[in-house]
Amino acid sequence: MEDVDAVYEFSTCSDVMQFTGDAGVIKSKADAENIIREVWLAEYKRYGYARYALVHKDDNKVIGFCGVKYEPELGCPDIGYRMLPKYWGQGLGTEAVGAALTYAREVLGLKKIIGEVVEENVASNKLLLKLGFCHTETYEKDGFVINRYE
Repeated sequence: MEDVDAVYEFSTCSDVMQFTGDAGVIKSKADAENIIREVWLAEYKRYGYARYALVHKDDNKVIGFCGVKYEPELGCPDIGYRMLPKYWGQGLGTEAVGAALTYAREVLGLKKIIGEVVEENVASNKLLLKLGFCHTETYEKDGFVINRYE
């Protein structure tokens, strides 16, 4: 599991995790390995797609993840992404999410893809709007105000 260290790094970074519903789930490298194997790889095997490692071109370092995963409770895929703060503000999120959406639509043939973002996460809300998503609803969950986009 070559990505364990990277998954541990971005999953224990408070700046990365502050707007996620799973902050604190990964507390050790063993937790990171378990999430990769038991959740992420299992989702890929079950649905044929999942989040993928986000690798920085210059240094070949895993800096986060990006991609679509199927959300059974919603009945459709959700776009998701995380990236180490060092790489924020460089257009990498737009590039990665744009590429993931193109792949999801053109290769996987997915028609409906949603995005859900905590309202306070201004950059992420702007990112989805920039990539052509439309705000469809706002609701509260687990103490967060969530914007849903399609």
